[in-house]
Amino acid sequence: MELRQKTLNSLAMDNKVIVVTGAAGGIGLGTAKLFASMGGKVAILDIQDEIGEREASQIRAKGGQAIYVNCDVTSAESCEQAINKVVDNFGGINVLFNNAGVAIRKNAVELSLKEWDLAMNVTLRGIYLVSHYAIPHMVKAGGGSIINSGSGWSLKGGGDAVSYCAAKGGAWNMTRAMAIDHGKDNIRVNCVCPGDVDTAMLRSECAQLGEDENIFMEEAAARPINRVGDVNDIANAVLFLASDLSAWVTGTHIVVDGGGIA
Repeated sequence: MELRQKTLNSLAMDNKVIVVTGAAGGIGLGTAKLFASMGGKVAILDIQDEIGEREASQIRAKGGQAIYVNCDVTSAESCEQAINKVVDNFGGINVLFNNAGVAIRKNAVELSLKEWDLAMNVTLRGIYLVSHYAIPHMVKAGGGSIINSGSGWSLKGGGDAVSYCAAKGGAWNMTRAMAIDHGKDNIRVNCVCPGDVDTAMLRSECAQLGEDENIFMEEAAARPINRVGDVNDIANAVLFLASDLSAWVTGTHIVVDGGGIA
């Protein structure tokens, strides 16, 4: 029982301040809710103000601690203001989940320059900017954990997704570089690599490809663990990487895809 309690205590987020980008829906929101249920002080960063405010309010109504902060992760000014607002409200930052991203399902010929820039800016520029402003506060707090959102396609290619594969591949290699740079500050940096998860983003990919949604979702479930992922599958992995249970884990990735790329 003592070992069990010690393990549970290691997962607790009591009084830790957690910043989640792209958190008004999908994996980001599911993770924010889990962190709040574990005692964390959660900052929901997104550009969907009405939804973000509503979700933060619902977390508070259930006894959790949460705020919504408008943040365009492609804008340096917006990111700086958002991080400052989090620190003003909660006093510091301990955990950062760089989750914001977009999925554009086109090949290099079909993809416009504007779409390429959007994919790179939201995913890679976003990781850089939010980390740029958050890390000094994590250093002041004595360290922390950064989790970058990758994909199974961080590790292998996929069809009609050239910008997505490039951005997620970059997110994984940024993770390794950041882990090397900030280990001295007691900041761990890891990458979670989801497979197909039942979110609005996944269903938007189906629409972009012009496929039948039922067939698309059946194909997405064709993996050793015969189902599409749930946001909680990813949230649980992020919680592990943020918690003291992973105290000696940095510069690596966890694939959470039901065996999709096995």
